[in-house]
Amino acid sequence: MRPSSSCICKHTNPIYTKTRFIILMHPKEYKKERNGTGHMTKLQLKNSEIIVGIDFTNNARVNEILNNKRSNSFLLYPGKENFNLSVRKSSEVISFMGDNPNIFILDGTWPCARKMLKLSKNLQNLKRVSFDNKLTSKFIIKQQPAPLCLSTIESVYTVLNLLKAGDVEQCETEGFLLPFEKMIEYQVKCILNPNNNTSRSTLNGEIIPKNRYKKNPQRSIIFEQKT
Repeated sequence: MRPSSSCICKHTNPIYTKTRFIILMHPKEYKKERNGTGHMTKLQLKNSEIIVGIDFTNNARVNEILNNKRSNSFLLYPGKENFNLSVRKSSEVISFMGDNPNIFILDGTWPCARKMLKLSKNLQNLKRVSFDNKLTSKFIIKQQPAPLCLSTIESVYTVLNLLKAGDVEQCETEGFLLPFEKMIEYQVKCILNPNNNTSRSTLNGEIIPKNRYKKNPQRSIIFEQKT
């Protein structure tokens, strides 16, 4: 989905997880977002899939997964009443998640994600998991609605590490964010050197984040060059 000059495939290293991650992707994200991290997440996880849509109430594949009695399904979504992976003991995490759990992720802007959840009655009944975000998103080429917001791949990375701490997963997460980091690096180089079509190993300037968060859900490039 990207030009060969900016292809990140060589930086991917798919890992196997007991947990299956189902990325529910909004059509706008699927069709228009070249820098969408949902696609990167799929490339990094062998046990994952992407399902495109808005209202998943009658989606055959989603309901097939939900009706599978051999595994538990959860929705990754913030909220005070959720099962917070960051503060639970290993025994609690194992008991709650069960064997080979499914985690559904809404992939889109926050307004799109809220609409997807509002329309999808089958997702509304799912138990929800969340985490305390201690990371600052590396997605510096875009503004985020709030400091707690992470991209899809960063959220999955956080969840995987918490599941490892809870003894649900034994996968290796080192390098999981590498495709994402390389994409950001390439985009920054292109913006700092708009007339140069080749990628270089060093930058002539320093990226200074500014106004990284705003209430307007429309996101834009948010850095300046320091010389």
